[in-house]
Amino acid sequence: MAIIDTRRDQMFPVLTPAQVETAMRFASGEPRRFASGETIFEVGQRHAPSWLVLEGAIEVVRRDGRGHESTIAVETVGQISGEVSQLAGRPSLATGRAGPAGARVVPFDAPHLRALVIGSADLGETVMRAFILRRVALIEAGGSGSVLIGRPDAPDLVRLQEFLTRNGYPVTMLDASSDAEGRELVDRLAVRADELPLMLCPSGAMLKRPSEAQAAACLGITPELDPERIYDVAVVGAGPAGLAAAVYAASEGLSVLVLDQGAFGGQAGASARIENYLGFPTGISGQALAGRAFNQAQKFGAEIALPLEVRRLVCDDPVDPGDGVPRLEFAAGPPVRSRTVVIASGARYRRPDIANLDDFDDAGISYWASPVEARLCEGETIALVGGGNSAGQAVVFLAPRVKRLHLIVRGPGLGVSMSRYLIDRIAALPNVELHAHTQIVALEGDRAQGLTAVRFRDRVSGRAHRRDLRHLFLFIGAEPNTAWLRGCVDLDAKGFVLTGAKPDLPLQTSLPGVFAIGDVRAGSTKRVAAAVGEGAAVVAQIHRVLATRGDLSA
Repeated sequence: MAIIDTRRDQMFPVLTPAQVETAMRFASGEPRRFASGETIFEVGQRHAPSWLVLEGAIEVVRRDGRGHESTIAVETVGQISGEVSQLAGRPSLATGRAGPAGARVVPFDAPHLRALVIGSADLGETVMRAFILRRVALIEAGGSGSVLIGRPDAPDLVRLQEFLTRNGYPVTMLDASSDAEGRELVDRLAVRADELPLMLCPSGAMLKRPSEAQAAACLGITPELDPERIYDVAVVGAGPAGLAAAVYAASEGLSVLVLDQGAFGGQAGASARIENYLGFPTGISGQALAGRAFNQAQKFGAEIALPLEVRRLVCDDPVDPGDGVPRLEFAAGPPVRSRTVVIASGARYRRPDIANLDDFDDAGISYWASPVEARLCEGETIALVGGGNSAGQAVVFLAPRVKRLHLIVRGPGLGVSMSRYLIDRIAALPNVELHAHTQIVALEGDRAQGLTAVRFRDRVSGRAHRRDLRHLFLFIGAEPNTAWLRGCVDLDAKGFVLTGAKPDLPLQTSLPGVFAIGDVRAGSTKRVAAAVGEGAAVVAQIHRVLATRGDLSA
């Protein structure tokens, strides 16, 4: 059953008179009256407040990029509108209109809404749970958010679907060849094949083969940053380490900006199931864990900018020395400044040295295993390369969905770098075949038709063999995302950030006020729990640096 059927009472709680009285103390304005059918908030509206109903009702309607509407709920006296977008002033994903008898409602803008959920523990828990469940329901039910039209296995469509899904935005898919509505729209607009996929935004705008940045702009995901503002903390990377730093810093009153070029969660966010994270004995998906941390950071007021790639940390500019505050520069737009910088840009999976590898990105080769990839390779024979925990989690997730899975490792087996529980679980999977001492030597196919076959070689015997495959997953070690740091902080021979020159600031880099945490830091333990721990620990060190400088804003 859908979550809206099983948890409706939690999604749309009715506040008691005492709770309404408490909530009113946090309102951002006086009560307002709206006439029957009058629009209270609109899809795509930035900084749309949440509204607490005092009299009458609000009809909440979802609308997709095709203009189709359907009623989600009718919120009556004691109920509050909104979902997690309202915590950060992001564009509304729904429309609200006054009911037949009109509505008398009181607004809560983003700062006052966050004050409510923090200032009243019981009421805050009720509201946060409702908002999170509403976002989950929007994703689950479809019929809201953007619409993607194209070939389901086309690389650009997979890329956009992955971006929206990992960032928790609802999206509807239409096959341009088999779906009547999708085909009719493509024909009517005379869209060429090389212009697909189309993206229809809830605002009505249409994009042809957009980039992630263009898609984000159409949906209003990326906030406008104030180049004159100086933050206390800028966190580069929204993986577990970066999100932990954001939660702890923001909850302690520091102004926090989090930047990431892709999606929140990092590599961990793409993990199908994490089973050795403390407190989750039955396991939790990486996206669910990251989504909770993302919402928690927004709850405490951290500003999160996605997708925004940091091109350079400016640490020494003889032309414009400025005021000594570090500056972060982007591919486009003005730079931002922050008193301290936390490097949490993590690591990416290594790419094997194969000449035509780039031809198959999102066209048969994947570096994570999400439900999007699982759907594309369902019932097929696939291969996965890697012997670490991330590879093991991906195998356990994918194997029940595919016909056969060839697990390729360079070493003698899985015992060197994989947790025992994953090794045992993989051994019990009847359709997984382990190939030790093996590496990829060639890929067959092209960008248009995708991957068709893979050639492997046994590193001991030298014997080569070929497998007809359309899907290959690569989890073969990590390279640090540190190109944007070169010339500013000390790196080790592999490019990881060196820290600990000052014993009392073990996470500080060679540049004062700049810290490194998580997978990007040299010598760190590559585990989610370790990354979260470093994200928490770095905040105490940031406080120490800011207090020493005398510019602590909290």
